[in-house]
Parts: sequence; C-alpha cells; structure tokens
Amino acid sequence: MPKPTNPTLSHPYLTRRTAIQAGAVGLLGLGMNHLAALRAAAKVQGEPKAKSIIYIFLSGGLSQLESFDLKPDGPVDIRGEFKPIRTATPGIRICEHLPRLAARSERWALVRSLTHPYNEHSQGHMVMLSGRTPMPRGFSGNKPQRTDWPSIAAVTADVTRSRGNLPPAIVLPEKLVHRTGRVIPGQFGGLMGPHRDPFFIGASRFNPTTYGAYPEYGFHHARGVENPSGFMFQTPSLSLPENFSRRFTNRVALLDYVENQQRSLERLAETESFDRYRQTAISLLSAGKLRDVFDVVNADPKVLDRYGRNVFGWSLLMARRLVEAGVNLVQVNLGNNESWDNHQAIFPNLKNYLFPPTDLAVSALLDDLHEQGMLDDTLVVMAGEFGRTPEITTLPGVKLPGRDHWGAVQTVFFAGGGVRGGNVIGSSDRRGGYPATDPQKPENMAATIYRALGIPRHAAWNDLQDRPMPIYHADPIPGLT
Repeated sequence: MPKPTNPTLSHPYLTRRTAIQAGAVGLLGLGMNHLAALRAAAKVQGEPKAKSIIYIFLSGGLSQLESFDLKPDGPVDIRGEFKPIRTATPGIRICEHLPRLAARSERWALVRSLTHPYNEHSQGHMVMLSGRTPMPRGFSGNKPQRTDWPSIAAVTADVTRSRGNLPPAIVLPEKLVHRTGRVIPGQFGGLMGPHRDPFFIGASRFNPTTYGAYPEYGFHHARGVENPSGFMFQTPSLSLPENFSRRFTNRVALLDYVENQQRSLERLAETESFDRYRQTAISLLSAGKLRDVFDVVNADPKVLDRYGRNVFGWSLLMARRLVEAGVNLVQVNLGNNESWDNHQAIFPNLKNYLFPPTDLAVSALLDDLHEQGMLDDTLVVMAGEFGRTPEITTLPGVKLPGRDHWGAVQTVFFAGGGVRGGNVIGSSDRRGGYPATDPQKPENMAATIYRALGIPRHAAWNDLQDRPMPIYHADPIPGLT
C-alpha cells in the first residue's frame, strides 16, 4: 500500500536542534533507535499548515432528546421537561439550557443521525473513540486489550507530525476511568502497541465519587451538588524522570551538559535517531513557552470568566492553546467517571450541573478560535459514546427519572474546519430513537476528522507485525462542508 504523500504525514521529522537535544537524552540513558526521518529533517520544504481537531468527548452519553434533537410534540414520556428555543439560524432549535450555543448556530452544524448497535459503555467508548463499529477481536469491557482498535487520537499521533514542539495528538485532562478504578477501553494504541498510545496529560486529579465540572459544578447523580475539597487541576510536570534528578538537579544543568557534548551530538544527529516518545520527552522539556500553554488556571481573569473556572473551562482553554501551539488533535474529556450517564435525575443534573459549564466553555472556545483567526483551520467535534433512550424511565428505589443507554441514534456537534454553519445533517424519527434520514456511522465521523487533518484516503498505519492497516473505513459525512 502506498505511503502518504502529504508532507505533514509519516513519523515526526526533527529539527537539528531537537535532534541534538534528544541525542543528549540518549546519552543520558533513555535509549536510542534508528530512524531515517532524522536525515530528512532539513529536506522538508513548503510544509502546509495542517488542519487541527478538538474532539470533545462526553463520557456517559449525552441525551439527544435534551440537547440538540428535542421532540416537543411527542408524548410526555418521550419529550421530557426541557423546551426548545430558537437559534440564530431559522428553523434550527435546541435546548433552552444551551442559550449561548443557540446564539452561535451560524458557526456549527448538527448530525442528528449517527448510529451504532451498542448500548454498553465500554463498547460505546470503543466505537466512538476509534471510529470502528465492529468489536475488535478479544474485546473486553473490563480493561483495554492489545487487540483493540487504535483510537482516533492514536492514529493521528502515528501518521501526522505536529506543527510545533509538541506531540501530534494529546488527550486531556485525564484518562477515562470508571469510579471503580477500571480504565475504559478505546483510548489507546491497541493493535499499534502501547508505545503508540496518544500523549495523555494528567492535569486533573481524578475523584472516584464526584462527577462533572468541579470545583464549580461537581455533582452526584443521586445527591446533587458535591464538590471535593481536595480537588486539583494543575500544570503537568515537565521535569525529567526521577532517576535523572540525582545527576541533573535542574534544566540548566541538563542544557549545560548538552552544550558540552555538542560536537558528538551533531555527529550523532546525522547517523542516529531515537524513539518518538523519547523525542516527546525532550521536546516538552526544551520548549520554553510550554508552561504558558499548560498553566490555564492562572490565565487572565477575563479569559477565565469566559471559559469558566472549572475542569470543563480549563480543559477547553488548554485545548485551544495546544492547537495554536501546533498540536494536530486534542481530545478533551468533558467529565470523567461517565458524568453524562443520567439514569436518574436527568433534568436537574443537566440543567444545574452539566449544561451550564458546557454551554459556557464550548461557546467561549468557538469565540476564541474565531477571534484568533483559527476557526476555519480547527474542526471541533462533540459526541459521547451513545445517546439516550426515547422513553423516560424511573429506576427502582430512585426518586427522579432518567434515560437509559441508546446507541441507535445520537446527535454529533461539528464546528469550524470548513463546516457549513447553521446546518443539520440527517434526522431521527418522531420518537428520537432511530435515524429517519441520512444515517451515519462512527466510521463516517472518523473519516471526517481524518480528511480535515489532510490524511489522504490511501494512508495506513502499521500493526506490530508491520502490516499496513487502512485508516479510512467509510466516506466523510456528506454535506458538512
């Protein structure tokens, strides 16, 4: 199978300076591998600016019937409590509790007909994070497997290179972990191997009992508002591994060492290379302005007021900065512990805890990208692992009703990246339970992302046996752009 011809593809090429720095890491004991890309660093010319993706993932499953596909004329056990409101686009209505997004409808589009056959969380995560509908061989909902499909983020990290001194794909603010401590599958390199996992930023300390956008909008599905006193959201540590600290007490000492080894390292840069994760480590260390990118908690107060002073706002602000710094894909998990899994109290939980910080932060992200001249070059996608059942149900022993898991249909939100705003693709039936027109699959969503990144249709990733595996498994969603 032919290799990608787009100059933004293939393994990351390195500047001479970065190669020298990484060579120092090799000498310090991190290890070195041979990679011909080092020699090609100076040969890449006229590199086009790559498209970027911000993939907002709503773990737990956003209800289409309470957000972007309300059924106000349906029976009471389907339509729910929320009312639709007009948007800036005639004919498009969304939930009354998303007023900021409603006012910005000319910047976004909806696909109301995405469908897959799974109603279980781990299966839903696998298909919506990988863009592959069939379950992989040996799949387990209890833990990630080496035979899992690679995530969209992992594929992007493998076949593209960033436009700056950062990994091509980053996931934040934490890995998706269930309250039981079970790591949810679908987020990793899978068949590519663990060394090709995307780069995870652990900025948010996971709290196993609290959901949502803490510390402002933390809640429990049954008990309502709950914000942990010990919550932390912090700039990721860019320090060297612990075994370095005895020998190099700070970055200045390391750089002094690099300078002292310059001649041998220059020669090394011409003939040797290094593993891309070792490259990532030294790149993070050597990028002088990275702390400003990551330190969102101490951003300008006016900016924080726009995004929200909570994990949702901080995460999307960090995503915007990372895209500006050259990252090709940033996956932002808005809510760990399946925060959007509203089996009970769905109406107060969405109204009071989930919709306010989401409406604020996503709207601020769109405004920020627009004002920075980045919206046309950045595709924003927002989805969960599935939608929710048409019928409102009340679980035994539970006071307030909710909706169950429902893979048959969900609404996916798209903005920027050439998306034609004020646009709706597909529809669900009158109950909001199945696609009525233009059904789309996770493969179509993934293809839309890959096309936005400039990945050609013939591109492939290689498994651990070096067998080429196709990236595209469907066409991009028609009519979005």
